[in-house]
Amino acid sequence: MQLPNANQSFRQGRRWKFIAGLILVLGWAVWRGLDGDMPSEGAPRATLNPWSMDDASEGEGIPPWLVQDDPVENFLATLPQEQGPEGYVGSASCKECHRSEYGSWHDTYHRTMTQVVSDETVVADFDDVQLDFLGERFTLYRDGDAFMVRIEDTPSENLARVHSISQTTPAQASGGLTLRMGLVTGSHHMQVFWLPAYHGNMQIGFPFTWLIEEKKWVPRESTFIRDPHASATPEVWNFTCIRCHATAGIPAHDPKTDLVASHAADLGIACEACHGPGQSHIQWQQSLDAAVASGDPLPGGKDPIVHPERLDAERSTQVCGQCHGMRWWDEKEQWRTTGFDYRPGEDLAATTPMIQPTKIDELPWLESIVEKRPDLLRDFFWSDGMIRVAGREYNGLLETACHTKGEMSCLSCHSMHDSDPNDMLARDVTGNQACLQCHESMRDEITAHTFHAPESEGSQCYNCHMPHTTYSLLKAIRSHEVDSPNASVTQATGRPNACNLCHVDQTLAWTAEHLHQRYGQPMPSLNEEEKHVSATVAQLLRGEAGQRAIAAWHMGWAPAMKASAKGWQPRLLAELLDDPYHAVRHVAYKALMAQPGFESLVYDYVGPEASLSQAQSAVTLQWENQYRGTPKGAIHANLLMGETGEIDPLRWKALLDQRDDTPIRLRE
Repeated sequence: MQLPNANQSFRQGRRWKFIAGLILVLGWAVWRGLDGDMPSEGAPRATLNPWSMDDASEGEGIPPWLVQDDPVENFLATLPQEQGPEGYVGSASCKECHRSEYGSWHDTYHRTMTQVVSDETVVADFDDVQLDFLGERFTLYRDGDAFMVRIEDTPSENLARVHSISQTTPAQASGGLTLRMGLVTGSHHMQVFWLPAYHGNMQIGFPFTWLIEEKKWVPRESTFIRDPHASATPEVWNFTCIRCHATAGIPAHDPKTDLVASHAADLGIACEACHGPGQSHIQWQQSLDAAVASGDPLPGGKDPIVHPERLDAERSTQVCGQCHGMRWWDEKEQWRTTGFDYRPGEDLAATTPMIQPTKIDELPWLESIVEKRPDLLRDFFWSDGMIRVAGREYNGLLETACHTKGEMSCLSCHSMHDSDPNDMLARDVTGNQACLQCHESMRDEITAHTFHAPESEGSQCYNCHMPHTTYSLLKAIRSHEVDSPNASVTQATGRPNACNLCHVDQTLAWTAEHLHQRYGQPMPSLNEEEKHVSATVAQLLRGEAGQRAIAAWHMGWAPAMKASAKGWQPRLLAELLDDPYHAVRHVAYKALMAQPGFESLVYDYVGPEASLSQAQSAVTLQWENQYRGTPKGAIHANLLMGETGEIDPLRWKALLDQRDDTPIRLRE
C-alpha cells in the first residue's frame, strides 16, 4: 500500500519550510477542545503534505523563531518546563517523606508517559537509521548525548515509499534541516518522539513511531486505525498530549502571538495528578512537626492532600477519569492558556463533563456538538454508546450499574502502588476476586452460573462481562463497561459478544440458543448468515476496520484458540495481510504468529503492496501444506470450508463483497 506522491519540487535554501509548512497546515490558533485532536468547527483540514518542506507559502525570509543556530546548545529552551501552576511542587518534593510510594510509582509506566529525550529514556534505534516518508528523508543519529534527525529531500526514485526503512550510515549534510529530538511519549508498547517547532516551546510529532516489542520504526499513521486514504495528521504535544500525559499541564498559548510557553508540574503522570497540589500538604506537615517538637498545640484542620482510596466511589473514579475519559471542554475554561480547573477530589463534571451518547437527550450541549460533527460518536463509541477505544475507561464505568448504583471504582481492581506495572491490577484482586468483593454469594455458584468448569477461562467473570471489545495500541482491550453477552445487541450494534469472541468458530445462532436455554434471553430473528457462518469469521471478512481488527486479535487469543476448532485460523488471517488499514494487518500478523507452525513468520505490515501479496500467498500455501486434508468435523461449514479444509469460494467471496469499507478512524 503506497501513499500518494508528495510534491517532488525542491527549492534550494528553503529547508526551513519543513517546519513552516507544518505550522501552516495545522493552523495553530483554531485548534481547541476535543479529545482525539479534532479541530474545531471551521479549522482547516490537513490537505497538504505536513512533512513536506515545499508546501509552505513563499515568504520574504526565514521567520526568526525558526532559526536554530545550534540544535544542541539551545536544546533546553525548546522544551516545556517542569514548573507547576500555583500550589504544585513536583514529584521530587514527595520523595523524602514517602520513599516507598515514590518508589512504586517510579516503577510505573505512568511516570514515563512523557520524558525528555536522553540515554535513560530512549529505547528506539538511533544508530544511523534512514526513514523515507512522503518525499522526505529522515536520518536518525547520535551526536554525543543528543538524539538528532536530519531532514532532506528524498531522491525522486524513492518518493512516497513508506516501506523504505534501512540501516545505513548517514551521508554528509547537504543543506538539510537538522533538529534535536525533544520529548518522547511512551515506554511500554511504543515510543512517540517530538521535534521543536521554535514557536515558543511547541513540540510537533515526528512522523515515525518506534514499536518496542517489534524493535521497529513504522510511520506514525500506521499505528492507528485511520482511513488509509486520508492525509497524515500532524500532532502538537502542547495542545494534545499535555492534557493527559503530564501533570497539571498548562499549554500557555498566547492567542495574540500564537507562541506557547508550556509548563507542567511533571512531564509524566506523577504524584499530584492523583493526590492534588502538594504545597499546602507540605506546609501543614511542617506546622504539625514544629508543634510536636515545641510542645505547642497541634494545628487545626485536616491534611489537605487527597487520598483517592479514601474518597467515595464517584470522586475516586473521577480522579482517574480526568485522563481516562472522553471529555469535552470549550473556550469558556480557556484551558489553552491557563490549563484545567479540575483538582483531584473535586466534582469532575462541574468543569469537564463527559461525553455520554446514552444521555444525549439530557445534554443539549452534546446534541449541538453531534449535529455539527456527526462522525464524532462513531470515532469513539459503538452505536449503543459503549466506548470502543481504550484510554476512556471512565466512560465505561459511567454506563455500569456496578458503579452508578454500587461502590465499584477504578480502585476496585487497580492500584498504583501495589500492582504489576504491566496492567496495574491490584495484587489481592486477581481472577474473580475483584467481582467477589461485592458478589460474594457467587463464590460457590460459579459453575452453576457460567456452565463452565470452575477454573476455566469461561468461569472468569471478566471474560464474559468485560470482553475485549475495545481497541487500542494495535490490539484488543477489555471493555470497562460491565455488561452481559447478548446476541440481539450484537445484531443491533455490530459489537461482538463474549461468547463468540471465545468460541470464534461458532455462529451467532449458537450463542443465541445457549443464552436462551441457560439465561432465558429471548431468541432473536436470525438471517442465514447468522445461522450458518461463524460470527467472528463474518466480521473478519465483511466487517469494518475496527471489527476486523478485534476479530483477528481473538483468533490469536490463547483462550479462544483453546475453546475453538484447531488449524483453520491461518487461512482466514491471511486474508487480512493486505488489508487497506495498516493496523489491521499488524493485528492479523500477530495473531498468525500465535498459530502452531507460524511462530517464525516474517512479514512487514508497512511493506510495499507486492510484499503484502507475497506474504499472503506464502501463508496460504503453508496452511494448505500443514492443514488441508485434515478433517474439520461438523464445525467446518461455519468456517466456509469443506469437510477436509478446502475453501468454499462462493460463500467466501459473498462475504468479502459485502465488506464495510466506510472510512473509519478510531481515536485512541
